Amino acid sequence: MSNLDRRPAARQLGGTEQTSTGPVLDLLPAKEVLLGESTRVRRLLPTLGRRMVGAWVFVDHYGPDDISTAPGMQVAPHPHTGLQTVSWLLDGEVHHRDSLGSDAMVRPGELALMTAGHGISHSEQSPATHPRFLHGAQLWVALPDASREVAPHFEHHHTLPGFSSDGVRSTVLMGTFAGTSSPGRAYTPIVGADLDLASGADVEIPLEPDFEYALLASSGVASIEDVRLERGAMLYLGTGRRTLRLRAAEAARLLLLGGEPFEERLVMWWNFVGRAGEEIAGYAEQWNAEDARFGTVDGYDGDRLSAPPLPPVPLLARGRVR
Repeated sequence: MSNLDRRPAARQLGGTEQTSTGPVLDLLPAKEVLLGESTRVRRLLPTLGRRMVGAWVFVDHYGPDDISTAPGMQVAPHPHTGLQTVSWLLDGEVHHRDSLGSDAMVRPGELALMTAGHGISHSEQSPATHPRFLHGAQLWVALPDASREVAPHFEHHHTLPGFSSDGVRSTVLMGTFAGTSSPGRAYTPIVGADLDLASGADVEIPLEPDFEYALLASSGVASIEDVRLERGAMLYLGTGRRTLRLRAAEAARLLLLGGEPFEERLVMWWNFVGRAGEEIAGYAEQWNAEDARFGTVDGYDGDRLSAPPLPPVPLLARGRVR
């Protein structure tokens, strides 16, 4: 998925000096943005007060939207570098095409994991005949310096591991949660898990004390250590926890994101992750010049996106939090 902002802010991410050294409960504000022609999303990372959670650098939550009389998601070909995209659907279908020749219909409960590495381009569309509702999350994971030039690749996992216990059913998207590991390839210590809470659930989940975490409420309302978390909101949890108490009066879905605090500093602008402003400018120039670095997306009927103008000021470091 793309950041379609035509005036995107450049952000310097990473570094551990402003990572919480203990447990916190910070509600993160969301920004509503238009994605493509008709899909509105809630952007939760980066946002005021928090730019990263572990290696997670970008979180969009969308829906549930009734698209029975609308085209749904329509995102034209666009590039990525230095990151992984993690697509997670709760309702609907999304047609993924990329410059490697991947052509996949992604459905709820499946993991679409695209590693951009050196460079890739892709498109995402609701099919012409599609389910009534569209609901999901799109996430980016920063690649560490040692892996950021890896050859691009795409993984589509139709089934994912998980477990059910005491009113919660978990599905592990990335990394390892409660001893269960995702088949998706990760390049840093990380976790992503969907938590489906039954009505009346009151459970404790295990956490890694060295990880920092956040929880996104995909649907319903849950109480996190007595903090109310409503649909579309994200709660930053900090570090230092071994367990976390979750309660839900009615059924709710939560997305748990976490990982070791990301020590490296990096620059993120538009759909690129790099290490310096000059590097980002080079990516944008190459994309607009149709350089072979990003390839072409076959099968998409329409024009690709152009990189927006770079900001008139240098892309300077601003840290993990604002």
